[in-house]
Amino acid sequence: MGSVKQLQSLLFPALISLFLTALHASATSNISLPGCPDKCGKISVPYPFGIGTGCYRDGFEITCNESKIRPRLFLWSEQENNIEVTNINITSGEAYANNKYFSYLCTNKTISKQVGVIFTLKFRGAFLLSHQRNKFIVIGCRAFAYFVGVDSELRENWSGCLSFCDSLNSTTGDGGQCNGSGCCTSTVAAGLYKYTMGWGHEMGTLSEVNPCNYAVLMDENWYKFSLRDLSGLDFYERNYKIGVPVVLDWAIRDVNGTCRNGVERSPNPACRSNHSSCHLTSNGNGYLCQCKQGYNGNPYLHGGCIDIDECNSTKENPCSKNAICTNTIGNFTCSCPKGTHGNPHDKDGVCIKNPEKFSYPARVAISTASGIIVFLGLCFLIYTYVQHTRQKKEREEYQRYKNMMENYLHVFSKKQIETATNDFAESNVLGSGGQGKVYKGLFKNNQVLAIKKAKEFEETNKEEFVNEIILRSQINHKNIVRLMGCCLDVKIPMLVYEFVPNGTLCEMQHGSKSRPIPLEIRLRIALESAEALDYLHSYTYQSIIHGDVKSANILLENDWHAKVSDFGASNLVPIDDTQIFKVVQGTRGYLDPEYVTTSILTKKSDVYSFGVVLLELITRKCAIFINETSERKHLASCFCSSVIKKQLHGLLDKEIVTQNEKVIGVLHEVSDLAVWCLNVRGEDRPTMRQVVNKLQHLVRIHFSLMGLDTVAKETESLLGESTSSYSSVLEIETRLPN
Repeated sequence: MGSVKQLQSLLFPALISLFLTALHASATSNISLPGCPDKCGKISVPYPFGIGTGCYRDGFEITCNESKIRPRLFLWSEQENNIEVTNINITSGEAYANNKYFSYLCTNKTISKQVGVIFTLKFRGAFLLSHQRNKFIVIGCRAFAYFVGVDSELRENWSGCLSFCDSLNSTTGDGGQCNGSGCCTSTVAAGLYKYTMGWGHEMGTLSEVNPCNYAVLMDENWYKFSLRDLSGLDFYERNYKIGVPVVLDWAIRDVNGTCRNGVERSPNPACRSNHSSCHLTSNGNGYLCQCKQGYNGNPYLHGGCIDIDECNSTKENPCSKNAICTNTIGNFTCSCPKGTHGNPHDKDGVCIKNPEKFSYPARVAISTASGIIVFLGLCFLIYTYVQHTRQKKEREEYQRYKNMMENYLHVFSKKQIETATNDFAESNVLGSGGQGKVYKGLFKNNQVLAIKKAKEFEETNKEEFVNEIILRSQINHKNIVRLMGCCLDVKIPMLVYEFVPNGTLCEMQHGSKSRPIPLEIRLRIALESAEALDYLHSYTYQSIIHGDVKSANILLENDWHAKVSDFGASNLVPIDDTQIFKVVQGTRGYLDPEYVTTSILTKKSDVYSFGVVLLELITRKCAIFINETSERKHLASCFCSSVIKKQLHGLLDKEIVTQNEKVIGVLHEVSDLAVWCLNVRGEDRPTMRQVVNKLQHLVRIHFSLMGLDTVAKETESLLGESTSSYSSVLEIETRLPN
């Protein structure tokens, strides 16, 4: 008795395991409804398809024709226009069928022409022609055929292609691509349930070499071009009875059914398995059901999605070589055997035997390393917090400054500036100096502007910088480069100015593009520059000292009008009650000697620098130049010395020196004005208003001497207006010689 019980205890677990295995095999093999055929010959018939009453879902009935030769599966029971099915795939939602409906033109009288071919699926049924797998293919020489597809909304979609060849030797060759030489292809639209084909204008007659042209819709992966398809009737004889492969897309296309985020909503659900979900089809309206990850089977049946036993799969074990794989519902786990450790989840991983208990040195090392890691982690967290706080503060400051400025001028973003300058490409550099660089920027509206990028900036001055920018934005004078905007969301703020296209006075006089300049042009440039400086000194809301007046900061427009800029240095520094700057700046050769000794910048410092510019205009020498003995000389000191020694003519530019004594007199008066501006003591120099008045007087005289009557009258009219209006810029019609 005891032996029987022992035998039962051994057999019972084995029987249970055998039962579960059989149950699993039965469930996985069940693809159709109970009691319904699951095959037609060798072709599987998975639900929702079915053969016979009660075996299919509405719209998915198919017919098995038990012929003597072989069983054949058809979409419908009607014989006319019926379509034979060769395979059904419930995972991809595709059905493979034979397409007998193709069009041809032949010289053979027996099969001479078949043009009006119509292929039709059930209107608004489960099936549509696959637009991803099928292509409209035309075979022949001098063959032009068209394809007209109709979708479920009864809209027509036209396509077609032209195949041309003079002889068999000019085709793509056996196995080649259908590229228009012997055969061609055309894509078809999505959502089609019906199509017809036809032939276009005949471009030549068929011959014995090419007796037939064919047009057919088929699986693009099936057809391989062959010269026999052109030279004989092989293609016709091979395919006219059975047809060529075509792919159909099927889906659940119920009017009341929807699929959203993988969840089906329908009064008659199609996704019946508890472990299934739905997804929308790419062809027409509708959706397909699929088993969730970790399951396999037929999602359209109750209990159709069966858990995949990954551990006993015929594929490789998903765990590492010596790990333990444990199957779970819809998933699996990997673990190392007891007494081992490692990476059981990676196929290339390994479980190794656990070492003996750690020695004291090892424990000390681990503790130390852990402490270091914790310390570094805390440091990282603190650093991250500080960075986050700083960035938040910067964003708040940027928004505050932006709000302050938006009412006065445009605030550009960093991205806009980078895009406009092509990430500050060297090819866009307009000029550079000790303070930074100026870049040309092309913005979206095709507006060209100049962007000034400084090298350094005091963070503590940012609010003062914004206030100064607001002040500068209100400067509006035709001979001053206008400030158009700025960029604040960078470490060093950038200024955006209007773009003046003709370069600088320095380049025109001393650079590679230098050219002859008449005296009248030089006088006009001097007058317009002086008026701009006088405007800054006297007629702005708060007096502004330029601080870096030089020929490189006088830009020239296409009509040679002058515009004063401050690209060379930044003036955006605090000013005291006496309207003087207390930060050293400027360029050698133009620096006020009084400013150099006192470090106090005044309006008279600009007057001194302008005097040097006047000398450049009449001598065409640089502020610091190399003389005949290769010595470096300061133009201001050399000129004043020459005046004292009465050797002025040796320094004047020969281009403007003439035999006309009155013109020479004008040059002398310009020289005297320059010397007046170059007085060592600032109080002995004129104001810019006095300089403007003197230059206006000299311009009148010179125009009269040169016989420029019309221009002289216009000048006289302009010079007679109020000096505070700054509309007296001379419109001199003279142009530079070529």
